[in-house]
Amino acid sequence: MNIHEYQAKSLLAKYGVAVPKGGVAYTVDEAAKVATELGGPVWVVKAQIHAGGRGKGGGVKVVKSIDDVKTEAKRMIGMTLVTPQTGPEGKEVKRIWIEEGSDIARELYFSALVDRATGWVSFIASTEGGMNIEEVAHDTPEKILTVAIDPATGFQQCHGRKLAYALQLEGAQVSSFVKLAGSLYKAFQDLDMSLVEINPLVVTKQGNVIALDAKVNFDDNALFRHKDVAELRDPDEEDPMEREAAKHELSYIKLDGKIGCMVNGAGLAMATMDIIKLYGSEPANFLDVGGGATRERVTEAFKIILSDPNVEGILVNIFGGIMRCDVIAEGVVAAAREVSLNVPLVVRLAGTNVELGKKILAESGLPITSADDLADAAAKVVAAVKEAA
Repeated sequence: MNIHEYQAKSLLAKYGVAVPKGGVAYTVDEAAKVATELGGPVWVVKAQIHAGGRGKGGGVKVVKSIDDVKTEAKRMIGMTLVTPQTGPEGKEVKRIWIEEGSDIARELYFSALVDRATGWVSFIASTEGGMNIEEVAHDTPEKILTVAIDPATGFQQCHGRKLAYALQLEGAQVSSFVKLAGSLYKAFQDLDMSLVEINPLVVTKQGNVIALDAKVNFDDNALFRHKDVAELRDPDEEDPMEREAAKHELSYIKLDGKIGCMVNGAGLAMATMDIIKLYGSEPANFLDVGGGATRERVTEAFKIILSDPNVEGILVNIFGGIMRCDVIAEGVVAAAREVSLNVPLVVRLAGTNVELGKKILAESGLPITSADDLADAAAKVVAAVKEAA
């Protein structure tokens, strides 16, 4: 789960991470009030959407008067902000963040994430702040330092000093940074975060080390432990189909292809997407109905797939272990009838009650193509889509 910058800063501040003072606004008048309460002479007006690169799209502006705050607030609230991460469709800005200006001397990069190679939390630091870390990694990898934190010891002062020296901090800046890094690590662990990215982390001309920006992601599987964090979810920032899938306990991620997939089990779903690509097409989604899905959940899954206008064909691939093939078949038939199926549908069933499932499909009277195995299913759905085109 992602949250907005202002929410991330609020959480980090509670753990002692230094952040600029600011306030959120939903209207021009609220923006002016926040700016007045902060005092001047410089403010930063930031559009709040779940995407990076906001400055490149005109979503971050430095202003020097209350009138300019109002002007930028009027321009940003309600605008469709397009950034490298939103895609050409952009995202509507419904709130903005007004914060005090910072007298910046240096911009640095600092983040913490779960390192899948080690299973540990790792810090990543670079002197090249304000840039995409991917570009830095590609062009000047020597300017990136990664420090893994052994969970047996947790964050230690030596970790902080090693990172501080890599960032070329000096004097009191080192102790300020070590405190900030320790606070960030505690927040990461306590709140089950999966990523914290501070870009830029700045050193002010007064020598203070401040998180000027903050991007925070959480592990969805741990949200039951953090109801206060779960309440920060902004449904408007999520894909409507993914949001609908979550209501029915479906694991769904929209992709850019044209063959919709409905599978039980994440590993099988990944294999299904791979073989669709192998046979010359692209998957339109990842969708795992789970091992104990009901007929109703399968019906909803099918409807979600078909709600994607890019879908030109559907592949249902089910291995019935806990999930019974007849339940899948009933759900597929019910959904196909309800939404008036108008794209090729290929179904591969194997496992528990497979013969009953095939019988339900065959007797449905619907144009459903059965497949013997996964390769056969992929070949048939790709061919059917090409033929229909």
